[in-house]
Parts: sequence; C-alpha cells; structure tokens
Amino acid sequence: MTASGRHDGFPAGGTEVSPEQRIPEWGDDRMPAPAPDADLLGIDPAELDEEDLVREMQSLHRTRLDTLRHATDSALANHLRRTAELETEYLARHPGREVDPSRLRDA
Repeated sequence: MTASGRHDGFPAGGTEVSPEQRIPEWGDDRMPAPAPDADLLGIDPAELDEEDLVREMQSLHRTRLDTLRHATDSALANHLRRTAELETEYLARHPGREVDPSRLRDA
C-alpha cells in the first residue's frame, strides 16, 4: 500500500512502529507514572490472590486484539501498562514455572 493510501498514521512500507513507540507515554522502558486517580487503573497486582490475578490476566488477553485494533491510544497504553503489571507479578510468583515441552522449538 502506498503512503498516500494509509489512513492510520503509520508510514507505508517496512517502517511501521510498535504501539509502544507510537504512544508517547510508552516511548521508553520506564513505566508511566501512576495517574492521580490510580484507583481507577486497577488493584495493585501484589494485593490480588492467585485466582484473581489469573482471572485479570485472562480478561486482558481476551480483549487484547480488540483493544489493539479499535481503542484510543490512551486506552491501549493503559491496557499495555496493566498487562505488564499483572504479568510481572505472575512471573515474580512463579519464577520456576513449568514449561510445556511442546512449546519448545529446536535451535
């Protein structure tokens, strides 16, 4: 598709950028500062029990594609932030999680 044919703000060709690069508050490796009304952004993942943590992650993953394709930049940034928070907490709780051998690839 030519540059003039694009209507989504991305350049044409192989120079498309990731959502993290496109959204200003995700332009580097630091997490954005909590909003003044942080309670609206969700419960601290460390305060969730195991069942609630997994349920929250499942909900985010279920809505991922729709959020990526149709949400505003700020909603996508919030989705990315929350996913990172929950997954980081999960990995902290399960550092030696079992790896399914069928998910491995030959080197």
